[in-house]
Amino acid sequence: MKKILVTGGTGYIGSHTVVELINEGFEVLIIDDLSNSQRDVLDGIEKITGVRPAFFDFDLCDQQKLDQFFQTNPGINGIIHFAASKAVGESVLKPLLYYRNNVSALVLLLEKMKQYSVAEIVFSSSCTVYGQPDKLPVTEQSPFKPAESPYGNTKQIGEEILRDTCKAEKDIHAIALRYFNPVGAHPSALIGELPLGVPANLIPFITQTAAGIRSELKVFGNDYNTVDGSAVRDYIHINDLARAHVVAVKRMLNKQQKGNYEYFNIGTGKGLSVLEIIKAFERVNNLKLNYKIVERRAGDVEQVYADTTFANQELGWKATETIDEMMRSAWTWQQYLMSRESKK
Repeated sequence: MKKILVTGGTGYIGSHTVVELINEGFEVLIIDDLSNSQRDVLDGIEKITGVRPAFFDFDLCDQQKLDQFFQTNPGINGIIHFAASKAVGESVLKPLLYYRNNVSALVLLLEKMKQYSVAEIVFSSSCTVYGQPDKLPVTEQSPFKPAESPYGNTKQIGEEILRDTCKAEKDIHAIALRYFNPVGAHPSALIGELPLGVPANLIPFITQTAAGIRSELKVFGNDYNTVDGSAVRDYIHINDLARAHVVAVKRMLNKQQKGNYEYFNIGTGKGLSVLEIIKAFERVNNLKLNYKIVERRAGDVEQVYADTTFANQELGWKATETIDEMMRSAWTWQQYLMSRESKK
């Protein structure tokens, strides 16, 4: 059984990927410091898969603990590296936190891969590497534009670090997956997006507003040059995104890479505006949302969506879940959270 380390494995994307990995027969080990997730996510993973992954609670930047981890867990076949701070707005206010968590941790992890002979890493990158693109949709060959936020810059730097490392270290193989906007939840409603504190992402804000936890939803800007003035993104179901990681891991383990550093757009290829998402949520779940248009938010780009042709052809992967399924599962997950809270 191949052994995969998932950093940030109790987080939103991490937990769904852990489920897919276990279902595909991998042994999974998780490192997470629980700074933006909760330990009981492990219960949800266990209920879905029948397996409770080994869990290690520490900060990846703690070199001593990282050494101890690799010494006591030999034979790791690959790493999926999610652990990072990820809120665009927060990164504008706290850039040093983002450079520490997102850049320093990656450097340390790559050093340990070399030291402990772990060859394969899948890197959690982002469409923010494209900045505000000149042409849409963006392909993998679209140039990096100046990052609109420190968060986006950490993902650009992360990819540059991987590229340079793979050039120098031929034994290290990396795939960077440039995600667009993951939404929705596992169909079991046992795991989903659970931000601590005030959500930074649109969908938890929508579901928490629908649930009455938030009094209103803020739409940041309605004067963009888009279909209805609100910002446009490529929204992808979390399960489609999780499956892409399993495909990437298998590609490396099966020696199918073309060169030891590759990168792929992981999206649907379709852009939807914030207001279109709100309408879809209202329609699918038969609800009305209280929302208000406010000023644009620092660090946001106007619109970005993927050309997924290369990923579809080269990886043999394609997003299949619809926006209706995304909105339905997100609301089912929120209802599960509310029922869980009411039982406490």
